[in-house]
Amino acid sequence: MKAASDLIAVILFFLTYIITKNIILATSVAIVAGLAQAAFLWWKYRKLETMQWVSLLLIVVFGGATVLTGDRTFIMWKPTLLFWAGALAMLVGSLMKKNGLRAVLGKEIELPEHMWKRLTAAWIVFLAVMGAINLAVAYPFTAEREAVWNNYKFFGSTALMFLFFLAQGIYLSRHLNKEPQND
Repeated sequence: MKAASDLIAVILFFLTYIITKNIILATSVAIVAGLAQAAFLWWKYRKLETMQWVSLLLIVVFGGATVLTGDRTFIMWKPTLLFWAGALAMLVGSLMKKNGLRAVLGKEIELPEHMWKRLTAAWIVFLAVMGAINLAVAYPFTAEREAVWNNYKFFGSTALMFLFFLAQGIYLSRHLNKEPQND
C-alpha cells in the first residue's frame, strides 16, 4: 500500500501529461499531489520519512522552478537528484558504519552483517545508475524529449525498479532463515 501511495504523484503527472501534452500542467498537478500526500501522511502518522521529505522538497523546488520559468529541465532533473540523494545517503551512512537499510528493514528480516553490506552496496549502485539513466533519457531536455522522458519515467523506470526488487527478493530468499516444517 505504501509503495502504491508513493506513486500517486508520478501517476497523476503521467496521466496529466498524456492527456494534455503539457509538462507545466503535469508538473503543477504533481506538486499539488505531492503536497496533499505529505499533508495526509503528516496528519495520519505525525511524521514523514527522510526520503519523503527529500522527495517533497525536490518536487516543490524543481517542480516550482519548472512552473515559474516554463523550463522543463528542472522537472526532468528531479528523478536523478532523488535517486542520487538516496545513493549518497546510503553511502554516507555506510561510511559512518550505519546501515540505513538495516534500520528500515531490520525489524522485518534478519540477515548477517555481510548481507546487509551487500544489499546496501547493490542499492547504492542501482540508485546511482538510475539517476544516470534518467539524465541520458532526458538529455538534451528539449520539447522533443519530453514524451520519451515521460514514458521512460513511468514505464522504464518503474520496470527497472520492479526487476531490481525481484532480483533482490530472489537473492534474499536464498539467505533468509527458513521456517521449520511440521509433518
